[in-house]
Amino acid sequence: MARYRGPKQKIARRFKEPIFGPSKALERKPYPPGEHGRNRRRKESEYALQLKEKQKAKYTYGLLERQFRNLFEKAASKRGVTGENLLKFLESRLDNTVFRLGFGRTRRQARQLVNHGHIMVNGQVVDVPSYQLRPGDIVAIRPKSRNLDIVQDNVRNMRRAFPWLEVDRKLVQGKFLDLPNREDIPENIREQLIVELYSK
Repeated sequence: MARYRGPKQKIARRFKEPIFGPSKALERKPYPPGEHGRNRRRKESEYALQLKEKQKAKYTYGLLERQFRNLFEKAASKRGVTGENLLKFLESRLDNTVFRLGFGRTRRQARQLVNHGHIMVNGQVVDVPSYQLRPGDIVAIRPKSRNLDIVQDNVRNMRRAFPWLEVDRKLVQGKFLDLPNREDIPENIREQLIVELYSK
């Protein structure tokens, strides 16, 4: 399955945000990567800002260009604000929801749990990370996988709650209550710039 496999910390430094999870690289080197990273002061064009925002969203949610474009077109065809629709679709992906529920420490780890068949949706094993959840869906760790050390550690250490998700840590499952509101999504993404880029 296609996904980004390159260096993570260079990408995080480029956007000055820990988009792949906690990173000490941003503390050690709080400037962009590359030979001229420290001294880069050139003003970015409007197009560069829009492209940067799209790239940040793609890396954050772990999508490649074609997948991201298809999701954008789906968001544009739906009633409502296109940028918000896009973020709602991204948040309702199965791999992202597994991460938000605290079963995976990072989105990459959550994606791996899905790929390896450890995740069930409404009692059925689903191994497709891009599976779109609907309000009312129950996402659970498969009974055989509940005692995995990695799952137990994640469930024990995860404390953050999200209003569109309901978590039962004893049963290691959660419920996707509804599509999230924009103000509840914590990601620092300016979705309007992505809309402007694709509208050209």
